Order: sequence, then structure tokens, then C-alpha cells
Amino acid sequence: MMASRHTVLMRLVASAYSIAQKAGTIVRGVIAEGDLGIVEKTCPTDLQTKADRLAQMSICSSLARKFPKLTIIGEEAYLHTYPKTVTLKMKEPTFHVNERAEVSHVRSFGDLPFEEVDQELIEDGQWEEILKQPCPSQYSTIKEEDLVVWVDPLDGTKEYTEGLLDNVTVLIGIAYEGKAIAGVINQPYYNYQSNEKQKLREHENEAKAGPDAMLGRTIWGVLGLGAFGFQLKEVPAGKHIITTTRSHSNKLVTDCVTAMNPDDVLRVGGAGNKIIQLIEGKASAYVFASPGCKKWDTCAPEVILHAVGGYKN
Repeated sequence: MMASRHTVLMRLVASAYSIAQKAGTIVRGVIAEGDLGIVEKTCPTDLQTKADRLAQMSICSSLARKFPKLTIIGEEAYLHTYPKTVTLKMKEPTFHVNERAEVSHVRSFGDLPFEEVDQELIEDGQWEEILKQPCPSQYSTIKEEDLVVWVDPLDGTKEYTEGLLDNVTVLIGIAYEGKAIAGVINQPYYNYQSNEKQKLREHENEAKAGPDAMLGRTIWGVLGLGAFGFQLKEVPAGKHIITTTRSHSNKLVTDCVTAMNPDDVLRVGGAGNKIIQLIEGKASAYVFASPGCKKWDTCAPEVILHAVGGYKN
């Protein structure tokens, strides 16, 4: 058998791109079905939905089938309170999923019976445009078993349950030797407002909103190569705008934000969404002086931020 001419890292990123898009479709499908299947994990602001569970199963199963030597760590636990069989009727498409109730946080993904996951949840495609890019030389010899993938299947769950859909992201981060080196962010509801306006115009027989109303997008990046899928913008000259948590604030966070004397404060949901505020020039800093963010929250966004010259401390 002929060996692939593409490096492990670039094949993984190309696959993660398509897998994240699939997860975004699942996230939209759960909303379309209307039954979110909400469960409180640790408190009323720490929620999990059917979309979290199904998207994680899709992402982790798809990755494990293609890259069986990866270490894959997902945020969501499959608790005993969940039904072992979930049938999700959606327009795009219909999924029938077998959930193993005894599986908790996925550490070594060999514990998850991905062979039991319905084929319709599996994404085996890859984004060919990524494979056209050169792999940074420092990563060209990395082996599959040396990589760790951090998965947040639905970042911004609380906002998702409240209908603030443009706050939601799907995060797939790739780490090597403890450092985030590549990442993919899917925004299932990017252009959500524009898309709704387009539907209204079509209903009123007006001109369509155009291609900018396409729903959803995927951003990706590799350290040493760059970040793609968006337009990098600067904050307006002379403006100091802070983005911070919408739903997990406390006195320390508030005091830190106030001490920075910002011109404006954007309180939005999701770690991925906040980093997007930075790279698109809507905010100049993301401030969250409190424990809470985990590696599945930060791995993918950190790569995108660093790839365009930003930094985290």
C-alpha cells in the first residue's frame, strides 16, 4: 500500500474541518427538532443538551475511526440519566444513536464503542483545500499517537438553550507535547441574523440578501502556517473594548474588567466566540480572571489567536 504523501497533522486538520461541519449540522438539527434534552451537570448555568451529546459522539467516533492511535478528550459525560438509545428526527438528516450509559469523560477513546454509533453520525470526509497547504516543518514527522485532540462539541451551551445561537461554536483543538498547535472552530449559526433577514425578504418577494447570508462557517489554523476562514480586522483606532463572560461572572471578573477602564464591554457566551470577537476586531482583549476554562474550551481558539499574532496569559 502506498503511504500518504500528506503529514499526519495536515490530514487530521483536514478531517477535523469536515467533522466540525458535521457537528454544526447536528447542532442545528437539534434546534429544528425542538427537543433540546437539557440536563444540569453541576449547576443551573452548567448545562448539557442532546446536541452536546450527539455532536461529541459524532466528532469523537469520526476521529477515532480514521485515527485510531489518537488520544481524544471530550467535555461531555454520558451520564446514567440519559437513555441508552436516542432517536433524533431531523431534517438534515435522521440519526439513530446508541449511547453507552456507563461511559464517562472520554480519556482514551478506545473506551467508547464508536462501532455502535449509527453511520449517519460519522463523517469520513476531509477538506481538500487544507491538504494543499504545506505542513510546518517542525510538525512534519509527528506521529498519530503523539497527538491529543480536545473536543468541546458545543461551546456556549447556556446561550444555545436561550436562543442566542450566534454565540455557539464547535471546538476541535490539537495538541502536541502539551502545546496547542492546530485547531478548528465551526460556527453553526454564523450569519444567523443575515439568514433570518434573507428568509424575510424572500417571503416578501424582495431581493435576496446574497451569499453573505449563508448559514455557518468553519475557521481553522495551524501554528507556523496561519489561520483561515475569516477576515482579520483591527479594533477601531483609539478604542479599548473588552469581551468577557456573559453567564459566569463574579466580583473578581467584574473588578478586573473595570480596572482596565474599557470604552465598552461585550458580554457574550462561549470561549470560542470571544476569541472570534478579538480576531474580527470587535474587541481588543478577552478578560476572565477566574477558574473555569478547560483545555477543550481553549485549545482550538488559542491556536487561532496565536496564529494571527495574538497572545494568551
